[in-house]
Amino acid sequence: MTVVQVAPGETETRLDRLLTRELPDLSRSSIKRLIESGHVRVDGQPARASWRPVPGARITVEVPPPVPTTLVPRELPLRIIYRDDDVLVIDKPPGLVVHPAPGHAQDTLVNALIALEPALHAGEPLRPGIVHRLDKDTSGLIVVARNERALRELQGQMQRRQVRKEYLALVRDFPDPARALPERGTIEAPIGRHPRERQRMAVVERGRPARTHFVVRERSPGYALVEVQLETGRTHQIRVHLAAIGHPVAGDPIYGTAGELGLGRQFLHAWHLGFARPSDGAWVELESPLPADLAVVRDRLRGR
Repeated sequence: MTVVQVAPGETETRLDRLLTRELPDLSRSSIKRLIESGHVRVDGQPARASWRPVPGARITVEVPPPVPTTLVPRELPLRIIYRDDDVLVIDKPPGLVVHPAPGHAQDTLVNALIALEPALHAGEPLRPGIVHRLDKDTSGLIVVARNERALRELQGQMQRRQVRKEYLALVRDFPDPARALPERGTIEAPIGRHPRERQRMAVVERGRPARTHFVVRERSPGYALVEVQLETGRTHQIRVHLAAIGHPVAGDPIYGTAGELGLGRQFLHAWHLGFARPSDGAWVELESPLPADLAVVRDRLRGR
């Protein structure tokens, strides 16, 4: 970690310009990325690139380890629930990152995929075959393209909103009818980077359009189990949208309450996936049962 103390008489008018001068080993674009990802803090708080330096302020800069430029195969257990010449569908466990990122260079789904299929090369070099993503601690179904043609076809289905992605989420609920989650609804609100806490997403006026549909499956004291369907695929979309209407996902450490109900992660599972097979257009429907750690919590709530 690097610490920069703003000196009396400082003339720079922006944080990014000050750091570009003080940290000559980093380019201005690199510094902007660090600021946007929340790795730059002023007096302990995330700051914007346009923040005006104030004498005496303490700026900390944390540069994460570089993302590797080549992939390292690593054998990890993968539950493959569907396979043909064009696609694989994986039932991803919680805790598994989808592709290499700072802090996760060799222990991701992609590392396991190239150990399984060394010839996998469709798409971006560090994300071969990846059509869509799941958060690290979200479990469930994810489809992987095994060749370039299949990748383009599945990405097209995503863009045309033809892929059916459904999730199960346990959310906070209230007995008061005025505050209770409706039986069904649609949340339509733009999502973008949080203006102050840059590692979070939020509903923001200039964010990207996002639409989430939900239906309540069952209720228990203080909680509701909901089925969620995405029309768009923004980062943290389900978690942000549900928190924005006052019903955060149980156990969510970012948008809710970590450790709630004894959960070690957010109660969010990608249980259903439907798509047209790239080879012939035949519709494929797949399901994943609720994992044991989430099923235990659901069953305990049913017994209240």
